Amino acid sequence: MRLQGKSAIVTGAASGFGEGIARRFAAEGAWVICADMNLEGANRVAQEIGGTPIGGDVSRQADVEALVAKAVEEFGGLDIVVNNAGTTHRNKPILEVTEEEFDRVYDVNVKSIFWMVRAAVPVMQKQGRGGSIINISSTAGIRPRPGLTWYNSTKGAVNTATLAMAQEFAKDNIRVNAVCPVMSATGLLTEFMGGPDTPETRQKFTATIPLGRMSTPADIANACVWLGEDASSFITGVLLPVDGGRCA
Repeated sequence: MRLQGKSAIVTGAASGFGEGIARRFAAEGAWVICADMNLEGANRVAQEIGGTPIGGDVSRQADVEALVAKAVEEFGGLDIVVNNAGTTHRNKPILEVTEEEFDRVYDVNVKSIFWMVRAAVPVMQKQGRGGSIINISSTAGIRPRPGLTWYNSTKGAVNTATLAMAQEFAKDNIRVNAVCPVMSATGLLTEFMGGPDTPETRQKFTATIPLGRMSTPADIANACVWLGEDASSFITGVLLPVDGGRCA
């Protein structure tokens, strides 16, 4: 198995990409902390895959520190962190986005990584065996669409931080990469669309994807397994579009 014996934290693991990643990591032999604000959902996924559930808000320092402490307590260390938890404001004109919406999308999508780095990197440095940090970004940070301006900008921040962290932590053999999915039929789909999820609306978006479909949790999980396993030990500072060719 490709992740045998590795310990991992997956945030936003109760549904969508996070659930797909957690399930695939466990299938590949990893010990998985399933972290989510939706503790009921995290419990469900953890029970089904043999992982460890934990609740909390990734935008809060104490909650993130608790995730890392739980991994060390349960597994004796930490090898992989997947910063997957994210949110968005609704697709709408930029002048209609409220300050509350702006703050929340930056707190969840960007500040969460700030807190995770501060908590997880010292653990990885002390272990002396390196590690893999995988940030779930978006094609929105590479080729943004109108209507999601501040969400797009959070993913641009994630991408820039990923590149800088990859260089800063290379001396510790801590690899930092980002996976950039195109739109998927997950819980935030109607927010991204800005209206009802209809076949006509989906067609409007999939028409911009050369391979003709949205991404799936399995697509994103496959990329994360590769970035977490030893076979990618010389890969760092990569923004990997998983997008059916949209950003080509």
